[in-house]
Amino acid sequence: MPVPHFKYYNKQDLLYLTRLRRFETKLGERLQVLHSTDDIPEQLLHSPASFVLLGIPEDIGVKANYGRGGADSVWIPFLSAFLNLQSNDFLLGDDILLLGHFDFGDLQYLIENHAAEGEEKIDAYRHALLQIDEEVENLVKLVVAANKIPIVIGGGHNNAYPLIKGAARGLLKTNRIPLAQINAVNLDAHTDFRPSEGRHSGNGFRYAEEDGYLQKYCVVGVQENYLPQNVWLDFVNNPFLDMISYEDIFVQEKRDFHQAVAHACAFTDDNYCGIELDLDVIANTLSSACSPVGIGSLQARQYITQAARSLQPAYLHICEGAVQLSDGEKDGRTGKLISYLVSDFVKEINNKI
Repeated sequence: MPVPHFKYYNKQDLLYLTRLRRFETKLGERLQVLHSTDDIPEQLLHSPASFVLLGIPEDIGVKANYGRGGADSVWIPFLSAFLNLQSNDFLLGDDILLLGHFDFGDLQYLIENHAAEGEEKIDAYRHALLQIDEEVENLVKLVVAANKIPIVIGGGHNNAYPLIKGAARGLLKTNRIPLAQINAVNLDAHTDFRPSEGRHSGNGFRYAEEDGYLQKYCVVGVQENYLPQNVWLDFVNNPFLDMISYEDIFVQEKRDFHQAVAHACAFTDDNYCGIELDLDVIANTLSSACSPVGIGSLQARQYITQAARSLQPAYLHICEGAVQLSDGEKDGRTGKLISYLVSDFVKEINNKI
């Protein structure tokens, strides 16, 4: 299946970002890449790697949701941090294939330069997401059908929809599930279950559920102050949806964080499960909806580890992070934070084997 906006990496691309040092080995020296861009499905199928790492550095979905741009800025900073982690007995890196990243700059350029401000531009962003959905879905389906676990760094949370759809279809193709449906668990300050009014970063899970690709969904860390009443009622009335709010855990103290994550995992452990983390759930982390209130980075790492240990991961998706927002706000630490989360995921999956 053609993926016209995807840029495949070679070994030189990795080494360009890797700071080589005598007597040390970095992940950038150990990660796998494709040998060529010919016969990619066959190469993926025969690769010894268990994980396929790829980026979706776009903020079109965030802007389609009236959000602040900048989610397209974190991929390269993350990659630079990740490739320079030490390769050692804790994480060798040779079971990860770095595939490349999507570049939707041409779509962004057309919208920014030809759509009028206001609703016309919002509609243009939402229309562009239809193409992004298709391309992301096709590539993820290819990766999952090759029995690999995609690790996807966003980008907006709009990409949850094509990830769920692509993973479900890939798992169905390899007869690992009877229906093209998977579950999803999400650590997030928002449910991203807004109405299907046109695709954007706030309704990826809604579209996945309505289109029949999402079976069960549980979200942990939702902030009650930003939970629309109609969405809350959807969760109350649908037995396949569940949530535990930030206030339940940290303000009312009805259960602790580990119990909340354990509940989410138990709710979704009867099927392959997409593991989602929106960086806006972490306090003072730069994202399109960053907040002074939220969990800590340690708890985010514990969530990734606990979910990887308890579930059958269909994919890992870390999204909405930024090192620079469209209004000029900057924080160069976000990429390094994501590198910790990805390394935690890989280590825990490897510990299960």
